[in-house]
Amino acid sequence: MLAVPLSLSAALLVGAMLLLWTLSLRLRNASIVDVFWGSAFVLAGWTAALSGGGAGPRRALALALVTLWGTRLTLHLGRRNLGHGEDPRYVAMRAAHGARFWWVSLFTVFLFQAGLAWVVSLPIQLAAVSTSAGLGVLDLAGLALWLVGFAFEAVGDAQLARFRRDPASRGRALDTGLWRYTRHPNYFGDACAWWGLGLLGAAAGAPWTLVAPVLMTFFLLRVSGVALLERDIVERRPAYRDYVARTSAFLPWFPRRPEAGPPAGPGQVPGRRGAP
Repeated sequence: MLAVPLSLSAALLVGAMLLLWTLSLRLRNASIVDVFWGSAFVLAGWTAALSGGGAGPRRALALALVTLWGTRLTLHLGRRNLGHGEDPRYVAMRAAHGARFWWVSLFTVFLFQAGLAWVVSLPIQLAAVSTSAGLGVLDLAGLALWLVGFAFEAVGDAQLARFRRDPASRGRALDTGLWRYTRHPNYFGDACAWWGLGLLGAAAGAPWTLVAPVLMTFFLLRVSGVALLERDIVERRPAYRDYVARTSAFLPWFPRRPEAGPPAGPGQVPGRRGAP
């Protein structure tokens, strides 16, 4: 029963990424794959639901949550990236691979993300083919966790966008709102949302699909999220060093009090409230 919806979702994800890859070659902009990222999960979830014959409240809940999450992320990244050219990550890849970039990007960017989206979307797909008559404790816990995560992600993104639009923010670090308690409220929220969706998959009788939030959390912390973003941010924003010293990296917590130190000398930046 599961073979058809899972195979069909995989095929559609690969097909969509191939179309995006072709478009990226014409535009000379691989960043469009990032804008599509959220929509990839919507595509996988609805494909599984429509081809798997599921029914019931768990199916409806999973589709509603992934559609809301994916649509918001796609619109947010689309607005943020519009008119700003190719992401520096892909610019660096293009320079490193030269004439081979078109071929390298197919496998290491577009098809890789198709495979990753398929694996991470497994809890959604399993919940979408569910025929449960009602919601259980795991479903409700998943919904609660997703709501916390979605709030952190959406509010954190909005606060960061507003901060970046303010000319007075140049060289400073955002340390107000949710950013006062974690340096990455949007990534923390993303992880919570996926653990919530993972619980829906577990409630559908597939606890093995919890590999999806584990994988997503690993990428957010060690690969494409926190680690990548903070690699050079201290060099670009000197105030960020002070922000790092007092603010939790991922899990929200109250700011630490700065340690007493020698007064700032000429050319030094005294401790102050700054942000990302």
